[in-house]
Amino acid sequence: MSIDKSTLKANGFMPQLQKDQYSMRLKVIGGEVSAEQLLQIAKIARKYGQDYVHLTSRQGVEIPFIKFEDIDEVMEELEKAKIKLGAAGARVRSITACQGGKCCPHGAIDAGAIAKKLDARYFGRSLPHKFKIGVTGCPNNCLKAEENDLGVKGGVEKTWNKDLCVYCGACQRVCRRKAISVEKGTVTFFDEKCNRCGRCVRTCPKKALQGVHGFVLSFGGTFGNDVVKGKNLLPLITDEENLFRVCDATLDFFEKKARPGERFAALLKRVGVAPLRRALEKALGSNGD
Repeated sequence: MSIDKSTLKANGFMPQLQKDQYSMRLKVIGGEVSAEQLLQIAKIARKYGQDYVHLTSRQGVEIPFIKFEDIDEVMEELEKAKIKLGAAGARVRSITACQGGKCCPHGAIDAGAIAKKLDARYFGRSLPHKFKIGVTGCPNNCLKAEENDLGVKGGVEKTWNKDLCVYCGACQRVCRRKAISVEKGTVTFFDEKCNRCGRCVRTCPKKALQGVHGFVLSFGGTFGNDVVKGKNLLPLITDEENLFRVCDATLDFFEKKARPGERFAALLKRVGVAPLRRALEKALGSNGD
């Protein structure tokens, strides 16, 4: 189980200012850590660190001040506790997520469940540079999807059944984007203002508004030294199979087109979004979902 210094960072050991001491990054998927794991993490931090942990900006857990000489023992204890190390360097990082539809009334998708599936598919994959994926349950955007190289956001595509509508105006009242106008016998939808939050669907008393839940994707976001908002290039993706097709195509595009050390946002700035859009549409087999 011995690990050499050259591979420490790739396996989640971040070098500190202090010689031969490391901040050990643990793998956390979607911000979810079991109570038993928390107990074991606390024991390791007390025994091998300085009796505290650091919670990172990406929902990670780090135990600082791990001595190089203790790393083998620490890794054995992690294995016993079924806690895995995180990732650093030029690879897919831990997937972040809010709780989404698992318990949030606004959630259009179960963000944590999607994060686990994305993690199983992509975590640790080597790429030209680091690659971050974030999943947020709805347009409230708790996880700030557009800050990620690949952002996944829950959304609801509405449909309207005129025959069921009583023109009560409930949908207009709850719409924060002023994307709906209701007058006597008339409902007007301003689709360019709609952010697919689904509040109108949830509020409609007669079920005249129905919704299809799905995924709104953004590409090429970054929030480091250069701040770039991820771009929306596709309509709502309404099933997981197509979601994974798009994600596969995105990572393949980055792996093949990016220069070593080039972030996804920088690649898109260099080559433009049109080649990526074509790759995504090809993956979907059409010009959309």
